[in-house]
Amino acid sequence: MYSAASEEGCHLFDPGCKFEAPGTSLFFPNPWLDFGLPATSGITKYTLVLVVALLVAAGFWYFTTRNAKVVPGRGQSMAEMLVSFIRDQITRTTMGKEGDKFIPLLLTLFLFIFSMNIMGLIPGLQLPVTSNLAFPAVLAIFVFILWNAVGIRRHGVGGHIKARLVPGGVPVWILPVVVPIEALSNFVIRPATHMIRLFATMFAGHLLLAVFAAGGWYMFNLFGAPNAGLGLLSAGFSGIALIGFLVFTAFELFIMAVQAYVFVLLSSIYLGEAMEGAH
Repeated sequence: MYSAASEEGCHLFDPGCKFEAPGTSLFFPNPWLDFGLPATSGITKYTLVLVVALLVAAGFWYFTTRNAKVVPGRGQSMAEMLVSFIRDQITRTTMGKEGDKFIPLLLTLFLFIFSMNIMGLIPGLQLPVTSNLAFPAVLAIFVFILWNAVGIRRHGVGGHIKARLVPGGVPVWILPVVVPIEALSNFVIRPATHMIRLFATMFAGHLLLAVFAAGGWYMFNLFGAPNAGLGLLSAGFSGIALIGFLVFTAFELFIMAVQAYVFVLLSSIYLGEAMEGAH
């Protein structure tokens, strides 16, 4: 996938050859099947990686908990550590013990998002599902709807809307200015930033790795260079690009986990705010 970003057989020091950096076409794979539906592009590679990500997330949970015991084994211990992490570092810190009822949801979100993210590092797939805005958008809209549902169920429609539009302690005379700002912030900017943060990070990270991979392939011309010196120089350049690729791959794996954590943390904060009501 990455080598396709440069011309076929084109390498450094080849006459009339130039490097073509990977572009956004990486994120718009051709459809395998197209049903002709409006605003759709049919079944693409994203469909495949989405299914694989779903199987990875479900498989992790199945294989680590299918033989649960009082004294946990290695797999069960991993699952319990993940549950404890979500509970102690996310739900308890944002919602208190009342947030324990959201642990299954937030745990599923974290595992699913992380699985979709790491698809960008799987050889042969190399396409993070979340680099397509549609997927983070669906998850963010789901959290936004749940946030409203929790708030309305707890405080009623009027109480929830008032809590979101009228901050506590604000003088009445300034409400005509504050209310529109709060409405824009809570009902438009919040879900938008929730999805764009995840999408933009995965998009940029994958593009960066693609540049390193394609650049390394382009610069490797050990046997086709005009002379041995240039061939060795091209191999050195390619080696530097390879080191950069490996370093940024490790860093990207860390970022993938962080972005899954941030998305779930924000979801927990929003749900806790909905239960709490007025601020």
